[in-house]
Amino acid sequence: MDERSKSLLKTLIEHYIADGQPVGSRALSRFSGLDLSAATIRNVMADLEEMGFISSPHTSAGRIPTPKGYRLFVDTMLSVKPIEQLIANEAQDAIHADAPQRVVTAAAQVLSNLSSFAGVVLTPRRSELFRQVEFLRLSEKRILLILVTPDGDVQNRIILTDRDYKPSELVEAANYLNAQFAGLSFYAVQERLRQELRGLKADIATLMEAAVKAGTETSNSDAGVVISGERRLLSVGDLSSDMDKLKRLFGIFEERTSLLQLLDVSSRADGVQIFIGGESELVPMEDMAVITAPYNVDGKIVGTLGVIGPTRMAYERVIPIVDVTAKLLSSALSSDISKK
Repeated sequence: MDERSKSLLKTLIEHYIADGQPVGSRALSRFSGLDLSAATIRNVMADLEEMGFISSPHTSAGRIPTPKGYRLFVDTMLSVKPIEQLIANEAQDAIHADAPQRVVTAAAQVLSNLSSFAGVVLTPRRSELFRQVEFLRLSEKRILLILVTPDGDVQNRIILTDRDYKPSELVEAANYLNAQFAGLSFYAVQERLRQELRGLKADIATLMEAAVKAGTETSNSDAGVVISGERRLLSVGDLSSDMDKLKRLFGIFEERTSLLQLLDVSSRADGVQIFIGGESELVPMEDMAVITAPYNVDGKIVGTLGVIGPTRMAYERVIPIVDVTAKLLSSALSSDISKK
């Protein structure tokens, strides 16, 4: 694509984001600042449409961006604006060191209030490390696994066994895990046990494998999603223009599985990520976009937050809001942990 085509595409997308109306060749001629004839602009727009960057709604002679067009725009043409100090101060006042859940909820509200869309936060997972384990017999083939994390959090998990275990066997298994593996994650324990369990009695080995599996599942299932302002999306015509879109939109919020998957993927990357509907299965609606950023506690990524809105959003304004909120939440959670 030559520079002229890029300039016209950038103008078209910016103009469409601003007023939501399909953009025709006359408007492009007026706003692009390029000395081009209407015929030349029409030819360029036809080329852009053929390449899949814009499309023509049936009701209008103008063009609108496609997901592919938005992707090129945010990746190569976008100039992100520094966040206004007033907005930064508002976010900082709302997100301060407190109980972790209240800080997370405040972050979701800040994202929604400042963006005017929905704010979403993947809550921190519980610690994957354990300081101590204990087994408690509940019935003939049911055992309660008690996990104590390094920060004193207690988690319980029920293990179903193939046979009944004597109290002495439960003590033996707990003592071995505590002596050999305390301070490690269950993922690390799982790897080491594959080698070391060969030297243990088969029944005790089976019990400890079940305990490690239960502990790993506990870590994986503890993440949740806090959402704020999803009703704001009802006023966004691109997302609420028909009943089918509304059902799909609120189905995403109710089910939350796809949101968890999206935010989990985001936590594996550094910095702000932009997901545009129609180009990825992670965002199931073509008119929806999600801007995310990971947040950390003392340098370790523990979750992700973001804004859910229409593809027709002011990316240059929302991106710094997401970025700053992630940094403020990281600071608040790290400060809260350091006080304990």
